[in-house]
Amino acid sequence: MGSLSPEQLISKWNENPMYMPRIAKVTVNIGVGEGGERLQKAAKVLEMLTGQKPSFRRARRTIREFGVRKGEPIAVVVTLRREKALKFLNMVFEALGWRIKSSSFDDFGNVSVGIKEHIMLPGAKYDPELGIFGMDIAITLERPGFRVMRRRRKKSSIPRRHRVSKIEAQIFFEKVLNVKVV
Repeated sequence: MGSLSPEQLISKWNENPMYMPRIAKVTVNIGVGEGGERLQKAAKVLEMLTGQKPSFRRARRTIREFGVRKGEPIAVVVTLRREKALKFLNMVFEALGWRIKSSSFDDFGNVSVGIKEHIMLPGAKYDPELGIFGMDIAITLERPGFRVMRRRRKKSSIPRRHRVSKIEAQIFFEKVLNVKVV
């Protein structure tokens, strides 16, 4: 896959629709580092932006320096799929100026970007009662057929050739989503 030019890769995607990557999910995370009122406000902001009820995440271990105890809720997460994911990604790319750093891609085609302030997103209004939160956005790419790895019955592994590479993910973002990789 790495030796193919972008044009050859796109023609291969057009020949075989099962080979073209797709967005499996978009995970939006706001890590507050503490429970209580501030975490509830972060949950409200995330629900307002995504239109979906967030899930609370607990601390895995105690970190005395930060005042975090094991089992204490410290973050809120939302997983978006299909149309909701694309709608949210359009807002994110608008805030980022339709550019992503190439260092944001990992070897399996996943992309992680951060937004310093949620009010950068178009349509998000500043509410003095809620405050301003930053967030991490993780975009997971996969090809059709990845269900084989996750299903309950007759599970199987996915070969390396069926995984999305870093170069393929970059080409997918440039050609399909019109996002410039810098």
